[in-house]
Amino acid sequence: MLSHDSQSQRLVYQYDSEKVYIEPWGPNALRVRATHLPEFPSNQDWALDSSSTDLTTATVTIDEGTTGGTIVNGKIKAVISPRGKIIIRNAQTGQLLFEEYMRNRKDQLDPKCSALEVQAREFKPHAGRDDYHLTLRLESIDRNEKIYGMGQYQQPYLDLKGLDLELAQRNSQASVPFAVSSLGYGFLWNNPGIGRAVLGKNVMSFEAYSTRVLDYWIVAGDSPKQIIEAYADVTGKVPMMPEYGLGFWQCKLRYQTQDELLSVAREYRKRNLPIDLIVVDFFHWPLQGDWKFDPVYWPDPDSMIRELKKLNIELMVSIWPTVDKRSTNYQEMLEKGYLIRTDRGIRTAMNFQGETVHFDATNPGSREYVWEKARQNYFSKGVKVFWLDEAEPEYTAYDFDNYRYYLGSNVNIGNIYPREYARAFYEGQTAAGQMNIVNLLRCAWAGSQKYGALVWSGDIASSWESLRCQLTAGLNMGMAGIPWWTTDIGGFHGGDPSKESFRELMVRWFQWGAFCPVMRLHGDREPKQPQHGTTGGATCLSGAPNEIWSYGENVYKICSKYLRIREQLRDYTRELMREAHEKGTPVIRPLFLEFPEDNHAWNVEDQYMYGSRYLCAPVLYPSQKTRSVYLPRGDWTFFKDGSIAGDHGEKFSGGRSVEVDCPIDTMPVFIKG
Repeated sequence: MLSHDSQSQRLVYQYDSEKVYIEPWGPNALRVRATHLPEFPSNQDWALDSSSTDLTTATVTIDEGTTGGTIVNGKIKAVISPRGKIIIRNAQTGQLLFEEYMRNRKDQLDPKCSALEVQAREFKPHAGRDDYHLTLRLESIDRNEKIYGMGQYQQPYLDLKGLDLELAQRNSQASVPFAVSSLGYGFLWNNPGIGRAVLGKNVMSFEAYSTRVLDYWIVAGDSPKQIIEAYADVTGKVPMMPEYGLGFWQCKLRYQTQDELLSVAREYRKRNLPIDLIVVDFFHWPLQGDWKFDPVYWPDPDSMIRELKKLNIELMVSIWPTVDKRSTNYQEMLEKGYLIRTDRGIRTAMNFQGETVHFDATNPGSREYVWEKARQNYFSKGVKVFWLDEAEPEYTAYDFDNYRYYLGSNVNIGNIYPREYARAFYEGQTAAGQMNIVNLLRCAWAGSQKYGALVWSGDIASSWESLRCQLTAGLNMGMAGIPWWTTDIGGFHGGDPSKESFRELMVRWFQWGAFCPVMRLHGDREPKQPQHGTTGGATCLSGAPNEIWSYGENVYKICSKYLRIREQLRDYTRELMREAHEKGTPVIRPLFLEFPEDNHAWNVEDQYMYGSRYLCAPVLYPSQKTRSVYLPRGDWTFFKDGSIAGDHGEKFSGGRSVEVDCPIDTMPVFIKG
């Protein structure tokens, strides 16, 4: 049965126990939902902004005979057959964008009618519960289709077509299930549950292992940039990046004392090196859940912050969600229901440096409590930036009735958790009158960007393989609607600053970092430093020095050069951040985003654009002294002398690949025009 809800401009389909809604949701876009429950659960728009439904008008027609129901909203048109199969086209060109994969006998006029009995929308009920294992199956319309986005995965492919992706948060993996297709559509799997996406050449599918509703959003666009900006309109845009986010951030695992951190800050200023921010990483607190500086090693944070401000350096502090059972806040948080619970076993979520439980970021009271502790102990002292470490996120089970997470024996955080965690600090700082929010996270979900989420690529290896994976991770995060992104320059795990092999990797990573949305040096270097003290976090040994002068004179000269290049880019980077804030446009972009008419640009995976002006070709292999660079049509200037300004580089005409030198002190960068 088909019907039209004229008030919501919604096309409604019902057959047996299934109900389907297809409705306009922003210009040129539709939201599709299906369920086998009697009614759709309320207040579950997830990533989507409900105000977007008021932006457009749609046309709905119904033919109970062979055609079925049709809804047209600007450039997008969906048809649902009398037996429930959905096909979506570009309403202006007629191009097929999206077709459900259905192989059954429900509609014998369908040319794909089959005895296989495979459903497009399969709801497998869980015994004794009112949720389902959901699978959406789609036709792979074109084996040459290219798909981008979906968040951050540790793999080297920019084009995701043919890949099998886990939909879950892990340390160094951030599932943000928005995809942009070369066929001219964007698709959001609007379901925060654990699952799987298979972007096969024969069949594509999206799964949620525990959900009540199928929910996705799809938009048609004339260009990939238009599609991404339409997505940002319905899921939110990043705040404007504050000035300290435009330059260089110094970090290591970990500065153990107040004196150590200040000595590093002073040395950067003594050497007249550009620096905007320095980080106090984890276990600067007495116990997890205390959310304050340990007075043994950080005896006077007020004076420390005052000195940093005189040096014009902002301070970032690491905030963990874990609460030690010995913490001064544990009992109160337990009594007030501010801690996550387990469905069985001992109520301990982590046993690293103490028996701990995570605070419940889905509880508004818990968010307010943690924010208030942070405000008292950090924000009121002058800290403006938070490193919200999710402490090894993996799996979750979701209880749809009371919005709480029930954790088993593993360390589990959950897909929606990073967004809620960032939200706690975004709301808190906004209430305090601070609108430029930066939350450094290693996981995110669709919509996280509007809470000031700056995602970094987690605890990755210090290796060339890892470097190559981070390039595609950062580009696909931007395509998934998260324009603020960064990586640990040099990688996190290991790396000895005294070894020439690691110094080469460090230099190449640092050069690339100068052309990332945020430039941040971090890592747990070898060998570890001696233990400083016996209390608090003293047993979390500090890594070897990780400042740019720690790698020898040659590395120092090159890194100094690229620090100054980053500083030269400040005004330009600010405009890129403004574009991200106003439109949702990524800061770093695959070539095709700027040159969609260039077919070859869609095949380039080892280059990118820093905004619309700079074409960057990072060096991704050891001992490489030359590399091939593809230049789209137009005029290009190659800079290699340390300056990205002026008009004095070698000139090239585009529409071809060129071979250029890349000695150890140079990453190939071309300027358009």
